[in-house]
Amino acid sequence: MKPLLLVRRALALALAALILPGALAAEPRLGKPPEPKDNPTTNAKVALGKLLFFDKRLSSDLTVSCATCHNPRMGWTDQRPTSIGVRHRLGPRNSPTVLNAAYQGLQFWDGRAASLEEQAKIPLANPKEMDMPLDKAALHIAAVKGYAPHFTSAFGSPTVTIERIVQAISSFQRTLLTRDAPYDRQMAGKRGAMSAEALAGMALFQGKANCAACHSGPDFTDGDFHNTGTGMQRRVLDLGRHDVTKQDKDRGAFKTPTLRNLSDTFPYMHDGSLETLNDVIDFFDKGGLQNTSLSPKMKPLAMTALEKKHLLAFLQSLEGDKVIVKEPRRYPQ
Repeated sequence: MKPLLLVRRALALALAALILPGALAAEPRLGKPPEPKDNPTTNAKVALGKLLFFDKRLSSDLTVSCATCHNPRMGWTDQRPTSIGVRHRLGPRNSPTVLNAAYQGLQFWDGRAASLEEQAKIPLANPKEMDMPLDKAALHIAAVKGYAPHFTSAFGSPTVTIERIVQAISSFQRTLLTRDAPYDRQMAGKRGAMSAEALAGMALFQGKANCAACHSGPDFTDGDFHNTGTGMQRRVLDLGRHDVTKQDKDRGAFKTPTLRNLSDTFPYMHDGSLETLNDVIDFFDKGGLQNTSLSPKMKPLAMTALEKKHLLAFLQSLEGDKVIVKEPRRYPQ
């Protein structure tokens, strides 16, 4: 390494070492996720929801479950650019992780669902995903006699409705939480939980790189929608949030994703177009892709190679619990 770079690195790390855990502890932390009043979480609903989440009988050709695109062994994604549904139909977007989805308000890349319960209905009926009309989904599960005691335990009667199905699935999803990352431990006051490189990266994240303008709060998302230029060079455009609101300001805008457990959720962006975190950092360093709807928050950053290395170290410090859930050994018959 050249002498000048050595000096710059030493200065950056020395500055990072001065950041006190007490200052970090003032940042917000992940608490208990909110839940709707009409669907309080219970152990029985979570157990039923787990069965339904993995059950491929909720798809029209019996080949796809929620866990197909949200695989617990793959960071609760499928690690594909875009997902494959029934009869090998290719979807238009990358499957986001469901980890910590319970903390988010609007769901999906375009925010078209206002709750986890509403979100759970959409893949069921989507012809490119599970292709199961909602009334048929309830009938299919009701026809499985072994599900009756599970619904009785969860809801007080064996009656199967689509509302109860999605309430159970959503209750299970509210237990899929990742915490206890080095960042969280550092914020709780444990000096040294984050490396000096990660602390230097955090200073960049909050300052020069301006990542915190969108990736804010304890789950590192503002829950808002932004046009970064991703996909805007394609011949057929995915207009994202605009398809929901029909407002020009939302053209090509997509929801800010969480930054937790990123090592498991590749490839990145709504179209899965960036394979590695280094690719993501380079993309934002260039200011995204220019287009008429580009967010004003997107600007060239002119980061050095060392700064990019530190920023990557900070992103890696957000790696928390892996949340491994095993597929049920038996399904109701």
